[in-house]
Amino acid sequence: MTKFRTLAAAAVAATLGTVASANTIVDIAAGDDRFSTLVAAVSAAGLVETLQGPGPFTVYAPVNDAFAALPDGTVDTLLKPKNKDQLTNVLLYHVDDRKLTAEMIPAGSTYFKPVLTSERLCITKGSDGVSIADGTGATANVVIANIEADNGVIHVIDKVLLPGTRPACH
Repeated sequence: MTKFRTLAAAAVAATLGTVASANTIVDIAAGDDRFSTLVAAVSAAGLVETLQGPGPFTVYAPVNDAFAALPDGTVDTLLKPKNKDQLTNVLLYHVDDRKLTAEMIPAGSTYFKPVLTSERLCITKGSDGVSIADGTGATANVVIANIEADNGVIHVIDKVLLPGTRPACH
């Protein structure tokens, strides 16, 4: 019986190892209905292959409700092929080219440079959690932190981050 359990455990571990190797940021987002708008946007921008790459990446991933909260027509406009550059910039504003777990974010307010290097994010970590101020001065809250992927980490946020003037850290 012990030998059978050992073999069964080894088979499960081998299967989990195979499954885990396919858990990129894109794979995780594509497998979760809460991110269907984000996945459609990443596809329209041609960023799927990049975000399936080795990374490491930190993605601040807005849920569908965050996209729905944008002014009427914004998402449809961004998804049009002629607006690919603008869509790409918005999406790259949600990506850091390092793996930053919530534990790695210092307490207080700190500027972070996303992949969209012309912009900054102000990330604030306090006793009530982590929030991110974007270029419009609006703030997104991290509602789920540290979803581990093979090529980085996802932090689920409740607002789409938009580039603009440099956000003020407070």
